[in-house]
Amino acid sequence: MHSTRVAVTFDSCNEVGIVSRTYGQLLSLANELTSLLEKHGLQNQNIFGLYCHPGVNLPNWILGILQLPAAYAPLDPDSPPLLSVTVMDQCGLTYALVQSNILQRFQSTFFPHLCVEVCGLWHNQGLTLVKIQRKGLVPWSLDQGMQEQCGDGQVEEQQQQLAVMAERDAGPQGALAYILHTSGTTGSPKTVRVPHQCIMPNIQHLRDLFQVTPDDVVFMASPLTFDPSVVEMFLSLSSGACLLIVPSVIKKVSSRLARVLFQKHRTTVIQATPTLLGRFGGRVLRGLVLSGSSTLRVLALGGEPCPPLSVLRSWRAEGNSTRIFNLYGITEVSCWATCYELHLENMNLDSVPLGSALRDTVVEVRGEDGAVVTQGDGQIFIGGQRVCFLGTEMTVAKGTMRGTGDWVQVRDSHLYYLGRRDRLVKRHGQKLHLDALHQVLESLPQVEMCAVTLWEGKRVVAFVVPTSSSEDPVPSSGALKREILAGLSGLLPSHCVPDSILLLPELPLTSHGKVNMRKLLQVYERQRAPLISQDALGKRDTLRKHLQILWREALSFCDDVLVSEDSRFLLSGGDSIRSLRLCDDITAAVGVSMPGLLEVILNGSFSDLLCHVAMATFEMAPRALPPDHSSPPPAKKKLQDSSSPVTAKKKLPDPFSPVCLKRRPMEFVVVRRAGEVVEMPLQAIHLQNGEMVWERVLGGRIEASAAVTCCGSLIVIGCYDGQVYFLAVDTGKTHWAFGTGDAVKCSPVVDTQTGLVLVGSHDGHMYALDPEGQRCVWSRHCGGGAIFSSPCLHPSLRQLYVATLRGQLHCLCPETGALVWTYSSTAPFFSSPCCCDTVLCIGSVDGSIYGFSHTGHMMWQFPTSGPVFSSPCSLPASLANQTVFCGSHDGGVYCVRSCSGSLVWRFGAGAKVFSSPFLFEDLEWGSGGLVAVASTDGTLYILGAEDGELRASLSLPGEIFSSPVLWRRTLVVGCRNDYVYGIELTTSSQALPSQM
Repeated sequence: MHSTRVAVTFDSCNEVGIVSRTYGQLLSLANELTSLLEKHGLQNQNIFGLYCHPGVNLPNWILGILQLPAAYAPLDPDSPPLLSVTVMDQCGLTYALVQSNILQRFQSTFFPHLCVEVCGLWHNQGLTLVKIQRKGLVPWSLDQGMQEQCGDGQVEEQQQQLAVMAERDAGPQGALAYILHTSGTTGSPKTVRVPHQCIMPNIQHLRDLFQVTPDDVVFMASPLTFDPSVVEMFLSLSSGACLLIVPSVIKKVSSRLARVLFQKHRTTVIQATPTLLGRFGGRVLRGLVLSGSSTLRVLALGGEPCPPLSVLRSWRAEGNSTRIFNLYGITEVSCWATCYELHLENMNLDSVPLGSALRDTVVEVRGEDGAVVTQGDGQIFIGGQRVCFLGTEMTVAKGTMRGTGDWVQVRDSHLYYLGRRDRLVKRHGQKLHLDALHQVLESLPQVEMCAVTLWEGKRVVAFVVPTSSSEDPVPSSGALKREILAGLSGLLPSHCVPDSILLLPELPLTSHGKVNMRKLLQVYERQRAPLISQDALGKRDTLRKHLQILWREALSFCDDVLVSEDSRFLLSGGDSIRSLRLCDDITAAVGVSMPGLLEVILNGSFSDLLCHVAMATFEMAPRALPPDHSSPPPAKKKLQDSSSPVTAKKKLPDPFSPVCLKRRPMEFVVVRRAGEVVEMPLQAIHLQNGEMVWERVLGGRIEASAAVTCCGSLIVIGCYDGQVYFLAVDTGKTHWAFGTGDAVKCSPVVDTQTGLVLVGSHDGHMYALDPEGQRCVWSRHCGGGAIFSSPCLHPSLRQLYVATLRGQLHCLCPETGALVWTYSSTAPFFSSPCCCDTVLCIGSVDGSIYGFSHTGHMMWQFPTSGPVFSSPCSLPASLANQTVFCGSHDGGVYCVRSCSGSLVWRFGAGAKVFSSPFLFEDLEWGSGGLVAVASTDGTLYILGAEDGELRASLSLPGEIFSSPVLWRRTLVVGCRNDYVYGIELTTSSQALPSQM
């Protein structure tokens, strides 16, 4: 009937342009795909994976599978590989249809996990049929954890269960349409098998409610892995309308998406999450999306709580006639359960009802005792004829009702959403519902969009996208936060007011268009990293200014309010809850735990607080920098108890810290700038004469050291701009740059077995990068803490150790990033882990050096008298005598037994030891090994590794935070006087004993 009408339009939003298919073309291609599958003898195959990006062929691919008949299981190319493998396991997939132009990506992504056999290349379809088989002996239905718990008999039983499920899925009563894997945002992740009889009533009823006609343009806002996509697609195709599809990346660019939808394609029906719509912003919403002349006829909001009426009214321009609906549902009863049409002109409700049950759907509200609630609060249960199969369920009993975890209030026969039960928290002894706080916050005139969450079970954090004001287009962030807090304080009790408010330009989204809480928490955790720099900890005036800022923020004071020395927190308007917030803020800002801090806030003056914090942080503070020198001062030789001379061979200009390039015929060192400026050069300096080989200006400060790739032709270095740069060794030209989510201060490590470069970022992720393929092989979120220290790889055990500023030590698999074990402490790790044969060692700012077994058990703890920022290093020896060397802020250099943590010797340096020791051998200086180590007062020491005796020392005219390295007989070290020094180890007969 609609064969000549346009069925689907794909706008690539680039030079490819717009591609369309008529209904005749769509059905022809769908029939062709069905025929191709039948020719391959797959008519009895019940499920096919579908690995593709959104495109014009998507509807005919899905129709072709459904006509076989079979079900499809969407596989997102952008999802983590292990998640997709889990989906394949749980679905029992044997065959998948792969978009042909990303076949190579499919093969490389799943190579570690799957055997992939290409069975058919269908150019007209743009599809490739592949047969997939899990590597190893693990049955499709079992993940690794389940396999470990099951014996052979249980494995066989699971396989039989899969066969029965396949028969059920193919039967007329349970014939499947699609299989989805839930994200777990509304409970634990699970596989949901959706029969045709469950989804068809949804499509038919909503088609009638929305009055969709062939003249409509329906936007496919949802990805294939989110079940509203099924409603969007077949709402359009079953009505003879046009389905509009755009690339996923365009959905993330709100301004461009608005132009594509409403200026270019005049979209009439949209089903979307409130967050996706709200990202357009008030001006675009009123001026285009919901303007008086908007083409949008139906707007259906679902997947998240509906915004308050005040927000919806603020989005809508005068004269707009768009019909607005509130949808509610769960994937377990796919897709929508209730629907309510809003009439904004004459609604006087304080919130939006969920509406009436859709066709073949039963909705009940039950209290905690299980009884049906007709008035009051309770949990929603959904059932009826549309209940789907969960996990390995064989049947669904008649009358089954699925609990949603969502709580509502029944009032005057309407259901009003309260929030999820797991969003109801107890705080300071009183109940707080985060979703209720969200609704109040979103109703404030200063708030365009917001999200509210709980951090580590104790701190309420609100993320706010502020409204744009014509009167004050760039408001002070501090003033705006105070306005918001004042507004909330007038509407809510004090325990409901957020501890922190973060202002953001927009809220990040998941692929399903919902607020990405994980990314928001990462933003918050980066902000909570120590705010006061190490250089500032010892400066009382700087510390005072920081504490005054936190004091004013806790009391919601303006920036110009005076905080005097005798100010008292409680008398200034504080209370117990604000005191807890201030205590937490100071601890986060300083980065060290301070016993007794809360008592000082409650009972002491600001001066008492300043003294308390200063005393606690004094030991962490590095000494103040000396004044700059216009010319390089000479290095002073100091030969106290020394027998071997050290000569300052060459001063290399500019304040860089070096890292030696090993196993390269080119004899130069790469040095990097750690200055307080936006852009600084990276230089390669010849080690023999100190001349510059090349220089590169990167996009930010550089605090990491460089590494060399396995091929030896590239150096790798991280930067404050969040990039990891791969530069040509001989020219410094960029070979590749990989972007992370935050500054990269971690020095990379190269896995010589795989060639992967392993590097951490302040975004809290560990990355495995392939420089040859220029791709990220895997990434791992490390519990929310920024990664400052360098990772450590045990080459024979194949274990990667990563430490974070949250105080967590992770052991990962270097090939996949899978977590092996985790150790958590209360103090951050700035020190890098060091691998010995049987022990993993690391220093902590709590003042200890720790030894762990390679299975994650703490074997020993060696205490020093100051924080440990230095990274341990080890000297190869017999297992019984292997030793570890490390510096401390107490001015000591320690040598301890790796097997027991017992002290071998301690050397007292003249100042704190921030940098890491460097171990080497020099037969001309004697046997037994040597240790080069620097203290922050500018002294470089050479110690005997066996006895800790001082062999030589040299004073440089500036502080040293750089770790020395050795090239041939030249020690290279950076100094805070704006120079890098190449220091020659000599064996002058006048200074050396005869026996040496």
